[in-house]
Amino acid sequence: MATNITLDIVATDKASYRRQLICEFLKEEPGTSTSVTEYRYFVDTLQDGNRIYLKRPTALNKGVDFEVRVENTQFRYGVHKNIISTGNRPSHNDIAYDLTRKKAENLTEFTRLRGLLDKTYNCMQIDDAEYASFSFTSGHSVEIIFKSLKWLFIEQDVTYWNRSGRIMLYEGLSSIWSEDL
Repeated sequence: MATNITLDIVATDKASYRRQLICEFLKEEPGTSTSVTEYRYFVDTLQDGNRIYLKRPTALNKGVDFEVRVENTQFRYGVHKNIISTGNRPSHNDIAYDLTRKKAENLTEFTRLRGLLDKTYNCMQIDDAEYASFSFTSGHSVEIIFKSLKWLFIEQDVTYWNRSGRIMLYEGLSSIWSEDL
């Protein structure tokens, strides 16, 4: 059984995002048997109408952890760059791979993406027109990548509650800008 919930979480710092999200998770009903209620928290809508949602619980059963998922989107790529899975769950590697493809396609445009990475990391709001200002043809849309990344950062803040949270992911992605082609 799945319970769908639409959230409108707006914050300007990672502590506020984390607090609001955990408060929503605390509203989940406690389990009473071996059956599990799956929760889907719809947190963003893309310009094409597909939605980003957070799925709980996760397969690894890590308490308040969640998976970031995007409706009707495939993220897994094989060695020959073909999609090999129906996975709608972006991983850190999927995001890095997509950014690397964009860098190879157009270095000038890619350089401008750094501003979106920094804004996303710093919990700044990004207007949809900013996403649309890029002309990449490789990989996923800039909107899908960065709206997913926003929630991947928040997931890291929840998972690594008393540690660095989002910084490790940010530093890993930042290194793509300094790598040679």
